Amino acid sequence: MNVNFLGKQLKSPTVLASGILGNSFDILERVHGAGCGIVTMKSIGPAPRDGHNNPTVIDLGHGLINAVGLPTPGYRDMDEEWKALEKRAFPLNASIYGGSVSEFVEVAKFVAEKNPDFIELNISCPNSEKHGMLFGTNPTSSFDVVSAVKRVTGSIPVIPKLTPQALSIGEIAKACEDAGADALCAINTAGPGMLIDIESRKPILAYKKGGLSGPMIRPIAVRCVYEICQQTTLPVIGLGGVTTGRDAVEMIMAGATLVGVGSAVKSRGIDVFSTITRELAQWLDDHGATLEEIRGAAHG
Repeated sequence: MNVNFLGKQLKSPTVLASGILGNSFDILERVHGAGCGIVTMKSIGPAPRDGHNNPTVIDLGHGLINAVGLPTPGYRDMDEEWKALEKRAFPLNASIYGGSVSEFVEVAKFVAEKNPDFIELNISCPNSEKHGMLFGTNPTSSFDVVSAVKRVTGSIPVIPKLTPQALSIGEIAKACEDAGADALCAINTAGPGMLIDIESRKPILAYKKGGLSGPMIRPIAVRCVYEICQQTTLPVIGLGGVTTGRDAVEMIMAGATLVGVGSAVKSRGIDVFSTITRELAQWLDDHGATLEEIRGAAHG
């Protein structure tokens, strides 16, 4: 199922969400081989960062709660990964973060020189105080980050990743569009939430709070994508709880061009990308429809 996205021909409308499977060339190549259209790296930051202590991820049955904490070796210490990725034959989305506009620009300028196909701006992580949702909940700061990054990334498309915690995600999306964003990704994890162990009387996660993902947040993600598509004309990667082909149909009807897949890798395995694509194609065939016909159909 070929899809055109920002001038690139993709073999599938599915996208690996950032932070799920790391930055190893071998695993990213395997994900593409399993049917993924765009492979997203784990977010890269300005300096080495260990992330939070364990426990960091808890399976709730209907989704996950996590506070991994943006671990990264820092962009200066990834020579082996970048060298291996030079031989890639798959579309690569490099996700970056920073604690200030200048840090975003610093990382983006370096990463752009490695020539990924897209650069994702993580302005929406709920699990880090400094590198958190400060930018993604404020239209002015969102505009500032995107416009500054666009000045140093040349022709590489820039894709801000938005948070459902914004009071008006449509307003944030419009600010990103005005700043020159090429597409949008929505949503990052919802929350933060908390679990308490009632025997020890303490929060279970070491960081105490964490972002929610998986099927339980899909209705939030669908609503956010719908509102974004009411406010902008940018293509959107709809992300959040997509586990089946029917979920993908719903996200596309909300207006998404592509669908991101994250927690479903854990529940359905690495072949989930080809499985979702096959289920999506079957649904379209059963209903005598095309992707173009159903995209944004819920806005009727």
